[in-house]
Amino acid sequence: MRISAVLMIVVALIFGALAVFVAQSWLNSQNDARIRNVPVPVAVKTRTIVVATAPIRFGVELNQRNLREVPWPENAIPDGSFASIESLLSAGKRMVLTAIAENEPILASKVTGPGQRATLSAVLTPGKKAVTVRVNDIEGVAGFVLPGDRVDIFLTRNVSSERGANTTSSSDVVLQNVRVLAIDQIADDRLDKPAVVKAVTLEVEMTEGQKLSLAASLGTLTLALRQAGDIKDLPSRQITAEDLGKPQKKTGTKSNFSTITVMRGQKKENYSVPAEAAAGALTNSAIPQGATQ
Repeated sequence: MRISAVLMIVVALIFGALAVFVAQSWLNSQNDARIRNVPVPVAVKTRTIVVATAPIRFGVELNQRNLREVPWPENAIPDGSFASIESLLSAGKRMVLTAIAENEPILASKVTGPGQRATLSAVLTPGKKAVTVRVNDIEGVAGFVLPGDRVDIFLTRNVSSERGANTTSSSDVVLQNVRVLAIDQIADDRLDKPAVVKAVTLEVEMTEGQKLSLAASLGTLTLALRQAGDIKDLPSRQITAEDLGKPQKKTGTKSNFSTITVMRGQKKENYSVPAEAAAGALTNSAIPQGATQ
C-alpha cells in the first residue's frame, strides 16, 4: 500500500473521531441545558382533614369505620372541615344530614351537632319552614320528584263567574322554585330511583306555607319539576277552561223522512217515507187500517 493512501486513511479516521467527539459534546451540552431549565418542584404544604371512606347516606352515624384522615393542600382546605377524627367525634355522636361521597371531606354543614338527631329541622334553611302536601302518582310527577329537587306548584279548582251564575275550571301558579326536603319519610338527597309517594315535604317561608295550606283546601295541587339549576321565577297568569278553546256545538241535520209503523195482524212493519208524503197520507187517511205513526 502506498504511503499516501495510508496517510489519507489515518487523516480520515482522525477527522471522523473528531466529528463524533464534537457531536457528543454538543448533545451533552443540550441535555445539561434542558435539565437546568426544568423547574424544581415546590413542596406543597399540607394539613390533615377527615374524609369519608365510603358513600354515607342521610341519617347514618359517623364512626371510626367510615372516616379516615388524609393530607390535604393547605391552601385548599374547605371551610367547616375537621382536622382529626377525634375532634369530630369527641364531643358526641354525629349524624349525616346530606349524603356524602367517598373521599369527600366531612363538613360541619353536612353533619349534625354533637348528640343531635338527623331530622328535617336540622337541614332547614334559617327562616324557612317545612310543609307537607299530599300527592298521587300523577300530581307528584310520576315519582320522579326526589329530595333536593325544585318544583313549581299549580292549583286547579272551580271558580265562579263575577255574577256567580256559572262556574269554570282554572289553574294558578301558587309557588315557584320550591325546594323538596323529603318524599314520604325519605330525606336522602342522593336517592337516584323514582318512587311513587303519597306526600311531599317542601321548604317554604311563612307566608308561602300559608298560601300552600290554603291552596290545598281549595282544589288539587300539582307539582311541576324544574330543570336542575333553574332558579328563575317566570311571569304567570290564571288559565281557565276558555283558554283551551270553546267546545263546538253538535249540529244535527233534521231528517226529511218519517217512520210509519204498519200492523198486519200480529206482524209489525216499519216504513221510512218522505215526511211530506207521510203528512199527506195522514191527511187523506191513506194509511191502511191498523197503521200507526
